[in-house]
Amino acid sequence: MSLTKVIKQEARALGFVAVGIAPVSDEQEAVGPGDGQPHPVQSPFSRRLYDRLTEWLRQGHHGTMAWLERTPEKRADPRQVLPGCRSIISVGMTYLTDHRANEQPGYGRIARYAWGKDYHKMMSNKLKQLEARISSLVPEAHTRSYVDTGPIMEKAWAERAGLGWIGKHSNLVSSDHGSWLLLGEVLTTLELSVDEPATDLCGSCTLCIQACPTNAIVQPYVVDATRCISYLTIELRGDGSMISPDLQQGMGNKIFGCDDCLDVCPFNLRAEPTHETTFQPSPVTLAPSLDELSRLDEQTFTTLFQQSPIRRAKIHGFQRNIAIAQHNKPRPTSLPS
Repeated sequence: MSLTKVIKQEARALGFVAVGIAPVSDEQEAVGPGDGQPHPVQSPFSRRLYDRLTEWLRQGHHGTMAWLERTPEKRADPRQVLPGCRSIISVGMTYLTDHRANEQPGYGRIARYAWGKDYHKMMSNKLKQLEARISSLVPEAHTRSYVDTGPIMEKAWAERAGLGWIGKHSNLVSSDHGSWLLLGEVLTTLELSVDEPATDLCGSCTLCIQACPTNAIVQPYVVDATRCISYLTIELRGDGSMISPDLQQGMGNKIFGCDDCLDVCPFNLRAEPTHETTFQPSPVTLAPSLDELSRLDEQTFTTLFQQSPIRRAKIHGFQRNIAIAQHNKPRPTSLPS
């Protein structure tokens, strides 16, 4: 069995339902000006990533996420993250469960990925195990793994590795697993057998664009984060005055993240639920009572969401989101006398 097949087999044994290999570049290195040291030549693919990222930043679509402005050339070229990087092992894990959220009045809505425990630690541990296996097979190989935490444009590399394509909502879509894949990657100096890039199968479908309640998908494949409910409820700091009235209205009952553009994707009909315990919901995340959550103090918030991605919003952001959802709660209509 080839090294590439062994690595893929190990990844699947660790619970990753999708795995593919993307080439970083086959171009030679050039000597940098003045220092006589080799520097990687940016490949055409990395150049396209750089141009796409810098244009998105120029438009101000990143809002207050200032860290995205730092070293965009590094984000576009993995060899500036791991010198000598030749391949990226892209993996995906489905987080779809067979549960349904409580949509009755008085309850908030939390994005599916945050129904269970924080996936970063679980997936990172699995990728560390994959790195250890690679090291045992090829001791001289260098690797580095990330789950959302590194300067890697993971969706673009996952698309190049054949895991799926970037849909018009800017998220990855898999023909097998729909929109419900969480991504991770292992950068390696190994030159592995690569997979065919995925083909965009969105066609003329615009369901995700139509479904966005705040019109955050400003054009196909481009999301203005400053209008996206996920950004507004998670990344944006400050009180309710930071969010315009029209965006607050569009948030509806969403108190952490949003799945609207993902829920409507036709490819979700093929997705199978996961049995991974990390993603299984708790009673609070499946049926978050707005009244009960509005009364949380900081200590209770920290205890309740100790192992949850919801911690990222912090107590003040979470309470702000709850207050907006309560304001948006449908008012009972009075019956004619």
